[in-house]
Amino acid sequence: MLTTPDHPNLRTHDHPLISHKLRILRDAETSPQTFRRVLGEVAGLMTYEALRDLPTTRCTVRTPIAECPAVRLAAPITIVPILRAGLGMTDGILDLVPEARVGHIGVQRDESTKRPVEYYEKLPPDVAEGPVLVVDPMLATGGSGAHAVRYLKDRGCHQIRFLCLVAAPEGVRRMQEAHPDVIVHAAALDDRLDERAYIVPGLGDAGDRVFGTL
Repeated sequence: MLTTPDHPNLRTHDHPLISHKLRILRDAETSPQTFRRVLGEVAGLMTYEALRDLPTTRCTVRTPIAECPAVRLAAPITIVPILRAGLGMTDGILDLVPEARVGHIGVQRDESTKRPVEYYEKLPPDVAEGPVLVVDPMLATGGSGAHAVRYLKDRGCHQIRFLCLVAAPEGVRRMQEAHPDVIVHAAALDDRLDERAYIVPGLGDAGDRVFGTL
């Protein structure tokens, strides 16, 4: 993972496989079917590093030969995709962490004000007892991401990570200002936002590309 002095809250994942698959996701000719598959693959690859510092407890396990020391996760993990595009990343993460629970937060951007609007929420009742991985393919203005993190903090969550594919500097800065304790994991930091608050060069509207609603 790479860090940058300009964005102390950002970790970019520069693995060759992630970079290769990100090229496929950026390509305007990639079909929704391929986009969904590759999006899940990248999410799984990034999750491996994003959860590297999960708390564990020591235990003992009996192999077919003898007892030996082992570790287990200290608390349940909750994946929280921001609807709807975040759903495209969930299966790839669950392939790596099938024991994780999945909550949902529906936050959409008002296209006139560019501000986040919450429309749905469903979380495990004990979500605050363990780490939470908030996932959304794009971190553009940072409005939806910061809103979702604030929602989780208001419910007692304090071990929060944010996972996205592509981030804009504006979104990373907003997350830093609103939640300096939350690390943003991204496959790439792109150049800027355009006048419509889309990431440049980005990969288009991730939700539309996942669900074929272009």
